[in-house]
Amino acid sequence: MKHRSVVIGVSAIQQKGKFENLDEALLLMDHAVKAALSDSGNKLVKDYIDEIRIPKGFWRYRDPGKWIAKNNDFKSIPITYVTKIGVLQQNLINDACFKIENGEINASIILGGEARYKQLRSIIEKKEYSETELDENPDFYIKAKEDLYGDEELEELGAMAVGYYAAMETAIRKNDGEKINDHQNNIASMYEEFSKIASNNKDGWIDNPYSKEEILDSSKKNKMLAYPYNKLHCTSWNVNQSAALIICSEELANKLEIDKNKRVYPITSSENNHMIAIQQRPKIFDSLGMKYAANSIIKEIERLDITIDAYDLYSCFPAAIKMFSKSLGLDNEISKTITGSMAYAGGPLNSFVLHSTVKMIQKIRTSELSHGLVTGVSGMMTKQSFCVWGKKYQEQFIFNDITDQAELNEIPIELSSITEGEGEIIGYTIIEGSESIPKAVLYIDDEKKHRKVVSSFDKIFINLLMEEEWVGKRIKFKDGQVVR
Repeated sequence: MKHRSVVIGVSAIQQKGKFENLDEALLLMDHAVKAALSDSGNKLVKDYIDEIRIPKGFWRYRDPGKWIAKNNDFKSIPITYVTKIGVLQQNLINDACFKIENGEINASIILGGEARYKQLRSIIEKKEYSETELDENPDFYIKAKEDLYGDEELEELGAMAVGYYAAMETAIRKNDGEKINDHQNNIASMYEEFSKIASNNKDGWIDNPYSKEEILDSSKKNKMLAYPYNKLHCTSWNVNQSAALIICSEELANKLEIDKNKRVYPITSSENNHMIAIQQRPKIFDSLGMKYAANSIIKEIERLDITIDAYDLYSCFPAAIKMFSKSLGLDNEISKTITGSMAYAGGPLNSFVLHSTVKMIQKIRTSELSHGLVTGVSGMMTKQSFCVWGKKYQEQFIFNDITDQAELNEIPIELSSITEGEGEIIGYTIIEGSESIPKAVLYIDDEKKHRKVVSSFDKIFINLLMEEEWVGKRIKFKDGQVVR
């Protein structure tokens, strides 16, 4: 029983209402820790917490972990980690499990939280929003080594994720052979079903589901953010939500007499940490690294002879769900979410995988499921993770990082140095440019099959991009602009 990693406490916190009834992110995370400690059935576990791991959010705190430990009277101050965007949230869980199974630590808390809704209410109600100042640095501040963007795409699309995923979506549409109208109807139907699931999720952000027609309708409240995505296709980060997991050794769980019905085990996980900006990906509708990671998890599932009863695929935008679904070979009939997706359950910037994992663990606890699979993303579909959770421990927690294999075989496409010429469109989107003028952004391969990003403000051309399929067609360009 010694050195098995097991989850013994989980929590998901959500707040709605007016400004005065909402907490800042630090307090939300503190509530989550308190709730997870209580959920474990023995709050004395706090005296055995050796580390606290937190993915960085919109907040400015340097080290929430030490403040939370002191505020909850931990016996000793744990080692604290803060990880930036670009680091998989699943990676925090995996690292904690490894340290537990190697006997390096007794227990770890992984938590995250956002208070964007309180910030939004401060604007609406004209109230002053402030955060507790925490100037002490964490013991470890971890960030990705590579950049998430290419220079040309960053200049054209900015740092907002929606444009990047929308361009991938059009490439997926072309690869799937879907017609424009069929594609729009299909993703609206998928999200209609997600909204129903979210409305029945007690931790979901929305109370009432959306119809397919509402999702399709481009209105003031559901404006197009990046073609072909309306607002209701996109992750909703203006939420007040937090989540926490307590993972410890089975030996400690036994010592603290944790109810066996509380215990859920990490079975196997895989990660792809090979970073390529979309601008240089061989196929922007696919990821070789994701396929390797998916194949790795599938092989372990088959080897262990277990059945996956439910999935929660990372759902920041439809493209992510589709890519994960294809990598796992899932049929259309299989439900892709237990939360209701980041569009409707809530999409806290850098900690949603904690929420989807908590929800999966809760369902496994009730014996509604035996095994569930949760996926995660970091960046612009840049890194991907898979994790299987179950009621019964296997021989050990199996983890496979396929990064080296992906790096060896998924070679970035060379960037184009040509300023004028022709190219084939491989994906595109339409966003709101400066002064609210629509701008088309297109990924193209030039005549040498080198990659380039160009744009256009031509209204006629932009309308054509929404009326017919342009992926696969050739265009002329000069100095970064489409020439017609």
